[in-house]
Amino acid sequence: MDSDGTQDARGTHANPVPRARAAFPPPPAQAPSVPPLPDGSAFLDWLRTPRPKALPGVWRFGHRPRPDEEPEDIPARQLVSGALIAFLAGWLIWSLLQNGYLGGWWWVPLFLVTPDSWRGSDGDLGPTGTAFLYNGYQLLVALIIMVAVGKLGRWGEVWRRFVAPRLRGPQRQEAAPVPTEDPAQWPDLRAAGADAAAERLASEARAGLMRDVDHARIVRAWQGVRTGRHTLAAFTGAVLKDGAAACLHPSGERDLPARLARHDLVTGQVRLGTTADDPRNPYAYRGAGLALGPDLLGTSLLAVGPAGSGKTATVVRPLAESLCLHALAGRAAVVVVGAAGAGLGPVDAYDVVVQIGNPASVYDLDLYGGTTDPDEAAAVLAEALVGDLADPHPGSDSRRATTVLAQLLGPFRAVHARFPSVPELRQLLDGAPGPLDALRTALQGSGQDSLLRELDARERQLGNPGDMAAVLADRVALLDRPAFAGFFDTSGHSKPFSLKALDHPVRVRIDLPERGHADASRMLARLVLAQFTASVAVREDRSLFACLVLDDATGVVTPETVRGIQRLRSVNAGAVLTLRTLDDVPRPLRGPLLGSAGCRMALSGLTPWDGQDFAEVWGKEWTEARDVTDRQIIAETPAGKAVHMLRRVITGKAPTARAVTVRQVERERWSASELAHGLPAGHAVLSLTDVNGEHAPPLLVDLRG
Repeated sequence: MDSDGTQDARGTHANPVPRARAAFPPPPAQAPSVPPLPDGSAFLDWLRTPRPKALPGVWRFGHRPRPDEEPEDIPARQLVSGALIAFLAGWLIWSLLQNGYLGGWWWVPLFLVTPDSWRGSDGDLGPTGTAFLYNGYQLLVALIIMVAVGKLGRWGEVWRRFVAPRLRGPQRQEAAPVPTEDPAQWPDLRAAGADAAAERLASEARAGLMRDVDHARIVRAWQGVRTGRHTLAAFTGAVLKDGAAACLHPSGERDLPARLARHDLVTGQVRLGTTADDPRNPYAYRGAGLALGPDLLGTSLLAVGPAGSGKTATVVRPLAESLCLHALAGRAAVVVVGAAGAGLGPVDAYDVVVQIGNPASVYDLDLYGGTTDPDEAAAVLAEALVGDLADPHPGSDSRRATTVLAQLLGPFRAVHARFPSVPELRQLLDGAPGPLDALRTALQGSGQDSLLRELDARERQLGNPGDMAAVLADRVALLDRPAFAGFFDTSGHSKPFSLKALDHPVRVRIDLPERGHADASRMLARLVLAQFTASVAVREDRSLFACLVLDDATGVVTPETVRGIQRLRSVNAGAVLTLRTLDDVPRPLRGPLLGSAGCRMALSGLTPWDGQDFAEVWGKEWTEARDVTDRQIIAETPAGKAVHMLRRVITGKAPTARAVTVRQVERERWSASELAHGLPAGHAVLSLTDVNGEHAPPLLVDLRG
């Protein structure tokens, strides 16, 4: 039983796809041994660390929430001097009252509330009682004066800032809140009656034999029990048999070979950096860790920055690493696409590595996405071949290429029970008489008149003005090269990977041959993106988060891909796209692309025209503007003129009066100039939106923190 409650990819499912099943390596006969942690308490401490509910994008592991608004921070010098002046003022008032300089009116309340017989040395109270009455009243007045001047002088703030920390000491710092229930004891399992399984897991955690991936994987399997995907008996039996190694990923792995980023699989977050302590950031975010998870990646992420700004090292690699951990826990399926040698993680971190153009590659790429429908295959392939040539304006006819391919793929599959290979497809698009005549001959005896009409229509359109077949043939010729001779095989002799396998928690990396085949690489990237958006929409198990990480989306963004990205959020999927500049996207598509991505990142080194696009999509906000005006004071009397002259001699400046005007104005959150010239190296401005609609304004983030 897998951690997601389904059979592994080698088993049967509703729409069996042999190519997809071949993409998975066989699991080891015995699960590899996992070295125990140095101390069993290390995992328990990690698990018990509080993770309070926080704002979108905040690293929740051990987070201490801050107020939404920044408290008034009075400078220390002003605070101490104000407290001292208030004390001296109170002392002066008390002294004047005691010495009678302010009259005797302050005794009136005492005379009003006490009888006359209590006053004087020969009164009813006697000398001692009378002295106690008068001294007590003076003490009460002194306390009232002290409270009043203490409020004015902010004595409480002086105490909290300067005195209390020294009295409290470091050992009395406020402790973080602890959960009401110990998660290491698996209370959910015990509440459901699986006490034996809970005790087995708790004992392995105490012994240091469990790690974060094991915990996340077993929690995912338990969710499958609660949703009815598999039974409580099967889950309990697997846990009692294998302990922390129960419900393994089909690969048999329990962790990645190495980790470079900080991960928290309880919340599903990966830490990317620290939100800068900058006035432009909301106070609640300042100094907090910045982290992303499936709840944010589900709205897709677009990162733009020049070469060397850290897109791959600080954004793509940590996200790919996190998604691979989620896949091992049975929570996600990830496809990472980038140039060969781009630093997307070791080969051992993936189940399937497709190295297009490398003869040593074990796996191939299915050119038709594992589908058996000619129309669906034609639509995806047309998007890959000529999607970048489609007019992005509304009303454009981008279906002609799909129609041309469908007119050829349908008859060919009906005859050969497979789709054509790259050389065969090129010949058909070129209109070579031999292949077309062979198709016609094979179809004439089969009684498939509709396919014959498709073939006749294709032959009539050959050579006509506006026929897309010539353009398609030129694009297919980019793949009909000696470097790709062993790839895109449709005969069944290779191991083609199909994105239909995203029903399972698979980890896939596709290396594109950018060196020497840049145009073919961009075309293959469009193919993978088109297949991804088409495949995730028809998945059976949408509880599994699917994500495509595309390291360089140059030449990939088309009108259809923008529409596809907009639909990912509703099918529990997302995409991560990076660009060196928005100039790599057609001008009419830049606004829709930025609008379709819920998370937008502008890295340092951005050009001003790219910054303008980000400034427009982030909009404006109301802010307080202060205009300060210095006006020279004109003296009218001789004494005043003498004083002004003396002041000018001493200070060197004419006496002025300062006028401050405060008004509310609407300004851009981040201007194009600030994005282009105000971002330090290693920083980025990032806005976030999660799948529930909660959003964070553009935040200045230190990606090295």
